[in-house]
Amino acid sequence: MSTPHVLLGLLAGGARHGYELKRAHDERLPRARPLAFGQVYATLARLQRDGLVVPAGQERDGGPDRTSYALTPEGRDALDRWLATVEPPMPYVASTLFAKVMVALLVDDADRARSYLIAQRRAHTERLRELTAVKTAPSASLDEVIAADFAIAHLDADLRWLHTTLERVADWHREVHS
Repeated sequence: MSTPHVLLGLLAGGARHGYELKRAHDERLPRARPLAFGQVYATLARLQRDGLVVPAGQERDGGPDRTSYALTPEGRDALDRWLATVEPPMPYVASTLFAKVMVALLVDDADRARSYLIAQRRAHTERLRELTAVKTAPSASLDEVIAADFAIAHLDADLRWLHTTLERVADWHREVHS
């Protein structure tokens, strides 16, 4: 995820201070990793340094001063370019799930790999049920439904891979031990 671009997108609706940006991020991207306040303020400082946002005022609401930030025309252009850029598919497999299965097979432990695949399939299936419940809840927002759909699609792909790999490991085990 590109935190700077997400913050630019959140500022496209109007000036906000860091706390509002963090809250909006966590609400609008409900299945994304929550942002830390420090990350928000560090990113805002870089965006300001790069001329993509400017301070738009300060307010004090019973606490410390809060600086609001607004997009500059350059910030809007950067956001528009980012939104128009197609993301290339990931060139590498970067998954702990994949790595654990491969390492179990590297140490010639098909039983361990099978046990792990079965346990992981159960965990994925349970998460799939949880996300389906979130998505079908009467109170689910569009943001929550879209995020759940995204996560469900990825879990579904993982489940297909787990199933296929479990079959391949069983076949490999039979070949090696026959």
